Amino acid sequence: MMGERPLEPVRLRTRLRAVEPYWFPIAIFLLAAAALFVWHLLTGQTPDPIALHVSTIGFDVYWYGVILMTGILLGAYVVSRLAYHRAVRVCAAHVPLALRRLPLPHLGLALPEEVRASLARHHVETVGELLLRLGFGGEALGLNRDGEALLRERLLAQPQIEAAWVEDPPWRVWNPGHVWNGLIWCLILGVIGARLYHVLTPSPSMAAVGIEGPLDYLRNPYYLLNIRRGGLGIFGGIAGGALGLLIYAYRLRLPALAWADIAAIGLALGQSVGRWANFVNQELYGAPTDLPWAIFIDPAHRLSPFVEFERFHPAFLYESVWNFLVFLLLLFLWRRYRARLLTGDLVALYLILYGVGRVLMETVRLDSATLALFGIDVGMAVATAVSLVLALVMVGWLLVRHWQRRPSEPAR
Repeated sequence: MMGERPLEPVRLRTRLRAVEPYWFPIAIFLLAAAALFVWHLLTGQTPDPIALHVSTIGFDVYWYGVILMTGILLGAYVVSRLAYHRAVRVCAAHVPLALRRLPLPHLGLALPEEVRASLARHHVETVGELLLRLGFGGEALGLNRDGEALLRERLLAQPQIEAAWVEDPPWRVWNPGHVWNGLIWCLILGVIGARLYHVLTPSPSMAAVGIEGPLDYLRNPYYLLNIRRGGLGIFGGIAGGALGLLIYAYRLRLPALAWADIAAIGLALGQSVGRWANFVNQELYGAPTDLPWAIFIDPAHRLSPFVEFERFHPAFLYESVWNFLVFLLLLFLWRRYRARLLTGDLVALYLILYGVGRVLMETVRLDSATLALFGIDVGMAVATAVSLVLALVMVGWLLVRHWQRRPSEPAR
């Protein structure tokens, strides 16, 4: 027993290496958010909305934007790791294990010194690692076009290497780099869609600045572009981001729906993080309450019908926790039951779960735009109506697809 003790640090390091690296920034954010919330409950204070003032150019960096970008980048990082692991599995399904494990020098490629040095810097030691990363493009190996062309030529000359693995490998479509390149499309169109959704469904509090309906934005163009006043609508953001994904996938011949499945996992995490931006801005809070976890809202941020109240439901926290649970569930299903899922199932499940959560949140949230039919206010929040329609459509889609599923449906 005494002789086993020196092995414990080694085992701990091995277990830490087995943990996906994205769990560390997630844990740091959760701890920081929990500490911030406890501090608020004890002091009633909220951080200043301005995170950084750049005096030389008179520009302010707001916590709202910092937190939103943190959520976006963290979600994208998770998606990139999921894509990488899927690429590994696809590569393993096509390239024999013995060949994947073959040390690179044993293949006898006779590569120039600069190419071999670049492979060494990127820790490419086996044929499997080389084929996998080459499928992502020469930049994944630190090679220029000439170096990449030479490497492909030498590989194609090897009898053990199939041409498809070099010219158009099946794992090409799961290049993690697509996450960061496609994110640009999704972000631009997502912001446009989110703003349009808000413009079409302005919240009642916008009446204080003369915005009571969508047409009022045309009379006040400044408010149309000022996203710091009025904000963004998540359903429009999802629609715009989905359009960005479709455009990017079409241009690069990628399976859009399959990518949307893992993107939904990152989206749920990003929303969970992003809701803390509403906390810093003291917006989107719930109804007045005396619960121990009620948050204090400064008089300047209280809606006019509730100026005499001080503490309100932390609606942002409810939605943040709900989205984080959705993230954990989708990630669990992807890892454990991927073979039983049809392409698109995770997207549908995300829309169902987010819709259910949003309906629940709207029961305590204030300042939500309400639905009007034929000029008559039906008293239902627009977000509730959209959530119910999306959830019901997705439930029907899931039921029909799985009922019609053929026994020969390939595993994922």
